[in-house]
Amino acid sequence: MSQKPQILLIDDDLDSCKALATILSRSGYKIESSHSGEEAIILLKQQSFDLIISDLMLPGISGIDILKWVKEHSPDTCFILITGKASTETAVEAMREGALDYITKPFNIERLKIQITKAVEKSRLVLENNYLRQQLHGRFRFDNIIGTSQAMQQVFIRMEKVTGTDSTILILGASGTGKELVAKAIHFNSPRKNEPFIAINCGAIPADLLESELFGHMKGAFTSAFADKPGKFEAANGGTIFLDEIGDMPHQLQIKLLRVLQEHEFERIGSTNKIKLNIRLISATNANLGEQVKQGKFREDLYYRLNVIPIHLPPLKVRRGDIPQLARFFGEKICKEMQRQPITIGADAMQAMENYDWPGNVREMENIIERTIALTDNTVISCADLPADIGATIDSPQPSIPHLTIDGINLNNSIAAIEREMIEQAMILGDGVKARAAKLLNINLTSLVEKIKRLGMVV
Repeated sequence: MSQKPQILLIDDDLDSCKALATILSRSGYKIESSHSGEEAIILLKQQSFDLIISDLMLPGISGIDILKWVKEHSPDTCFILITGKASTETAVEAMREGALDYITKPFNIERLKIQITKAVEKSRLVLENNYLRQQLHGRFRFDNIIGTSQAMQQVFIRMEKVTGTDSTILILGASGTGKELVAKAIHFNSPRKNEPFIAINCGAIPADLLESELFGHMKGAFTSAFADKPGKFEAANGGTIFLDEIGDMPHQLQIKLLRVLQEHEFERIGSTNKIKLNIRLISATNANLGEQVKQGKFREDLYYRLNVIPIHLPPLKVRRGDIPQLARFFGEKICKEMQRQPITIGADAMQAMENYDWPGNVREMENIIERTIALTDNTVISCADLPADIGATIDSPQPSIPHLTIDGINLNNSIAAIEREMIEQAMILGDGVKARAAKLLNINLTSLVEKIKRLGMVV
């Protein structure tokens, strides 16, 4: 984007056009001039402008015709019409066709300067918003979520199927698995991508403040309500709202959320005015909502409303094949952010990371790699550069079966631990469907259900 705002002047009166160009050039604008509609359109096909100022009456193509062409081919470009013959009809037509303003000759140059300043600011803001939106769309493409493992491929397949729908989605997974990243990717690849994406962590806000955060309040609704305040649902209207850690939502608020989902409307606290709602709801949790329903901690009717399309995100320990790709991705990304020369990850360090269980999942890996790059002076990360608990795995990787010692082992407990781990992995790969998990384990569904019950698992 040029430092000087660019303005195109279109006027068949050469003296008037030259005089205005001189004044605006002295005000810091870069000016291009055209003396006919045909010439202007040729110029507009070659370059873009922050603002177009055109006379209404031109030989051949009129100012209104140029305005229509601009709004068809560059709808965000601001346009001001100037004319020596004002009429209500032409003014109305100009504004209807998308003109920012309509000024009559002889015009007040100071008023025109004010309008130009406003128009340029608006144009630059639109360009900046479009750029940021493009950056967001690029950042949250599906292929920017790293993972070639079978578990992640199941996630991608489910995501691609739901982007074109408005169905409510529940993302399930441990902390750090990337639930919000998946929610954003779904939103920015959906028909709502140009509308707001609003995220709120239900577990991070005190229960007595959460209702106001979600639904807003009116001035005087409670002691500290000094002004009207819109809530997150209102801010997200037309787009997507992401409720993270939905399992932490207070029971009383669950009732209100259920009513909002059923009626597609709500009121701010302290108001009786209904606000119509058109949003997509994506929620996420690291808790087992099905078990919370059994324990009476979560409403069953709300659970079924939220769990229309579940997406299960696997923990990093069951997608170890993705670890090298993730590590290299974070290494390159963090080096760029720190403006450092590229740093590679040595074979011993990579093996140690593959052996490590990553209880904090992808978020933990990103933090560890950032810390390591910040502290090392080397161009290759070695095992010695990693935190001790990760580096130690290079010498003592976790065995696939318990190691028998002279003291013996509890065989039943060891077998149960292995069964539990394999069932958990099968449930993740099977997208939470027991029949798929049973097929992956090569056992029948009845046997799987009996094992889950015997092992006391909640899946």
